[in-house]
Amino acid sequence: MLLTRASEYALLTLDFIQNSDRPKGAEQLANELNFPKSFLAKILQSLAKNGILESKKGAHGGFIMAKKPSEINVSEIISAAEGKPPAIFDCSQYMDTCPNGAIGTCNISPFLTNFQHKIDTFLQELTLEDILK
Repeated sequence: MLLTRASEYALLTLDFIQNSDRPKGAEQLANELNFPKSFLAKILQSLAKNGILESKKGAHGGFIMAKKPSEINVSEIISAAEGKPPAIFDCSQYMDTCPNGAIGTCNISPFLTNFQHKIDTFLQELTLEDILK
């Protein structure tokens, strides 16, 4: 599951916005990036709700960066875009999200938990600035 189209659109849109000298509206962004407007609008609202973007109202309104790219980690972008933290597998270290409820008896659970932890750490240390260089 790690990255879906929502994460891809979020990252590409943030790159576009951070390179802009003025706010960009959802419709303008959708047209310029050739993304579906309704889908992109939901992503933009989520990014704003999570403090990554700021929404400016008015005739010259739109979205601007709320933080510098160096202050935004990729994990928070993915979490905002997807509506949940990034996960490598459908199962996880949490009993309520394990598809068969066998977290305590699953032989590969320790590996999956360790692998997910490494991915989480990597995405938390990787900033938007790092990937836009």
